[in-house]
Amino acid sequence: RMSIGLDEQSAEQDRHPATNPDPGTLGLTPRHLAYVIYTSGSTGTPKGVMVEHGGLAQHILASVDKYQITGIDRVLQFASTNFDPSIEQAFSALTAGAVLFIRPNVIWSPERLITEIAHHSITVANITPLYFHIELTRYLRLLIVGGDAFAISKLMTINNGCVILNAYGPTEATVTATTFDLSSSALKGLAEGRYVSIGKPISSKKVYILDAGFEPVPIGVAGELYIGGAGVARGYLNRPELTAERFVADRFSGEAGARLYRTGDLVRWAADGNLEFLGRLDEQVKIRGYRIEPGEVAARLGEHALVREAVVIAREDTPGEKRLVAYVVARDEAGDDLAAVLRAYLSAMLPEYMIPAAYVRLEALPLTPNGKLDRKALPAPDEEAYARQAYEAPQGEVETILAGMWAQLLGVERVGRQDSFFELGGHSLLAVRLVNRIQQAFGLKLALTALFVAPSLAGVAAAVEEQLAGSGPLHLPTIARVDRSGVLPPSYAQERLWFLSQLEGGSEAYHVPLALRLRGELDRAALGRTLDEVWARHEALRSLFVTEEGKARVAFLAAERSLPLVEHDLRNEIDAVARLAVLSQDEFAAPFDLEHGPLVRACLIRVADTEHVLLVTQHHIVSDGWSIGILLREIETLYAAFARGEESPLGELAVQYPDYAVWQRQWLSGERQAGQAQYWRDALQGAPVVLNLPTDRPRPAQQSFVGSNVPVRLDAELTRDLKRLCLRHGATPFMVVLAAWAVVLSRLSGQEDIVIGTPTANRGRREVEGLIGFFVNTLALRVDVSGEPDVATLLERVRSVALGAQDHQDLPFEQVVEIVQPPRRLEHTPVFQVLLTWQTLEEDRLALPGLAIEPAGVAYDTMSKFDLELDLAEVGNEFVGSLGYATALFDRETVERHIGYLEVVLRDLVAEAQGPVGRTSLLSAPE
Repeated sequence: RMSIGLDEQSAEQDRHPATNPDPGTLGLTPRHLAYVIYTSGSTGTPKGVMVEHGGLAQHILASVDKYQITGIDRVLQFASTNFDPSIEQAFSALTAGAVLFIRPNVIWSPERLITEIAHHSITVANITPLYFHIELTRYLRLLIVGGDAFAISKLMTINNGCVILNAYGPTEATVTATTFDLSSSALKGLAEGRYVSIGKPISSKKVYILDAGFEPVPIGVAGELYIGGAGVARGYLNRPELTAERFVADRFSGEAGARLYRTGDLVRWAADGNLEFLGRLDEQVKIRGYRIEPGEVAARLGEHALVREAVVIAREDTPGEKRLVAYVVARDEAGDDLAAVLRAYLSAMLPEYMIPAAYVRLEALPLTPNGKLDRKALPAPDEEAYARQAYEAPQGEVETILAGMWAQLLGVERVGRQDSFFELGGHSLLAVRLVNRIQQAFGLKLALTALFVAPSLAGVAAAVEEQLAGSGPLHLPTIARVDRSGVLPPSYAQERLWFLSQLEGGSEAYHVPLALRLRGELDRAALGRTLDEVWARHEALRSLFVTEEGKARVAFLAAERSLPLVEHDLRNEIDAVARLAVLSQDEFAAPFDLEHGPLVRACLIRVADTEHVLLVTQHHIVSDGWSIGILLREIETLYAAFARGEESPLGELAVQYPDYAVWQRQWLSGERQAGQAQYWRDALQGAPVVLNLPTDRPRPAQQSFVGSNVPVRLDAELTRDLKRLCLRHGATPFMVVLAAWAVVLSRLSGQEDIVIGTPTANRGRREVEGLIGFFVNTLALRVDVSGEPDVATLLERVRSVALGAQDHQDLPFEQVVEIVQPPRRLEHTPVFQVLLTWQTLEEDRLALPGLAIEPAGVAYDTMSKFDLELDLAEVGNEFVGSLGYATALFDRETVERHIGYLEVVLRDLVAEAQGPVGRTSLLSAPE
């Protein structure tokens, strides 16, 4: 270290001016460059960022004000002088007259950092998250953490007065753009395990979250972060194309020449006005068709008590095989089975496609010279890292064939004999698909019960071999193309809806609406051609239902005819929002003519120059929920091809819905139909006619279909606990919710015999998985809650009922009603009056070139076919949905209380206390 005696040099100093030099005499302006700094950013390609004096000066003044630096502070210049944070650290201190301590040009360990800060009485430090330690807060007044994402799991309760700021900012916006105060009070509302908020902009910056059409997004909706205001760099040195791409005109400021820097970071507004960082747009990876944010997986790993540090990346060490790899710095108490422990831990809260395939244990994460994670230095995992457990190869032909099916369905690299279908990420929908493939490969229909009883590869193979050796394969008729020249029958489900239409007239209760908001430059011709191609591909959409001799028969509109598409332009409307609502309601409610068709229509509403709302309405007789997913995927594929001027990449469908309808009537005949009928006769014999729920008004003489709904949200902690409960008891989330819902309904009604309806996809053949059509069937699940069962007993009862119903789902519900012959009354539905729907959401979100797509959020009248309809799905790390209700029977406040009761019982289940389920009081404190 060198000391300088300023008093001894006073004579030399007196020779120089005591005032600042006049920039004008030097020909300098604030627009001149302060420096050019090279950064690789996220692409790895170096690019020189040009930062001007004016922006830098304003940023330094804003930093001094934000950090409240004064002459009594001692500021650590921790960053290397090769990186721009050093400029903020140095000049903020010097501008405020504080002492600046410059770190020697060596890499410190986290322990060395603590020692130096204590020894030199540092009061202000700016570090990267990998250097954070709670011990630092004993010595500092202000700790700024920046340069990388900061996980909440690093934070503890801090009572020593140190202020911690999470700082965010790209080089192109001059060091720091936003900060978030990590005091204990600010952390209370943050989601557990997520990265912390990046807060609000400092005084010299402005921030915007925009979609792909460069329009601001609403609160809670993800978009790309743009930074404006002072400090936005001039651009990239000698890179005009890249500058034009990343630095765009600021149309929000009103200042001529103002620009925004496009960060490439995915964020969203929180309700409190802070920014939530979700990850890099270019770090999102797509594996097996799923978009994944590796940082989210790493955050979850960081929550585990055995993990000190974690990072997750996608690697493609073998061409064409992209896999998630987790790198973990473990705590001392972690054992040799850490990988298995972490995989089981993540499996309880994340879908299978987000579970890392490999776990690499490191002594420390590799760092770059400026203290950031060095991703390039992360080692490639060896084969041991990919092992979920001791791998045991499949044995015999049946196991080998099944292992191939599992690998394809679950998207895993290999399947061992002892691997569990559900621990690898299987769920009820994938279980149905597996049964379909087993049926196709071995010619037998394996009961779903067998998969739950013995979910390992060896267990399922044994069940298949036992059935093959017993009664021999069950050969089902093949779905084949039938002659279109003759009279074609509807399916049983279509026949039911046709009959209801004849009885009740057209009802919007059987309409399937879809509303999408398209932001960006829409290729109108490509969209029209896309809709026409979907219309031509699927005969179900072109179906008509004519009456011959009192029975329904199917005819078709020509494939050459275009899909009806009505267009409206609201750009000049005074109240475009209200007009959009009216048009949407009219479109969704307009009746269909089953005899003359068409039974699907589309409406395109232009609300701005680069914004449209697309409405697609289908009659339920030609479509269902599964079909919506097919529709979206085909629109995505076709629009992208047509926008590029290419032909359709989709091949011709091998069979169509009418072929399935004929096949269904062949399959559900004779002995097969008798077996299914006997099951339902036994299952529902003596079931109660009506569920006597207490209502706010007497039940009207004739059922009303007018309804409303209340949102349902089970938080991340409860969702995680429910998944763990499922693993312990060999159940699915649907089964657990069904059990809890049955307990609630029993407590409300005073009945112990509860019948709840549930829709099932009913796609029991692989050939129909890609068809649009009305396949869905309804199952009546009879739950016995008598005898005050404990958790294990109740879940076993529910699992048995659910699996038995799934194994006999082929018989249409209308035939079940005829078999059971309950008293038919106009005031309520037969067999059951409460519905539970569990949506297994796959990646049905559109990704169209040049367009940002999101649900339109337009309101339309809710129809309720039942007294209560509970609809849930897994979204992110939570179970969310709604509870629909008949407004003729219930008030909204009553239904909100019912949701509270459900949550009480679910928490009772996950606690697994000894004794009867649901004995806990359901009442809230006000009640």
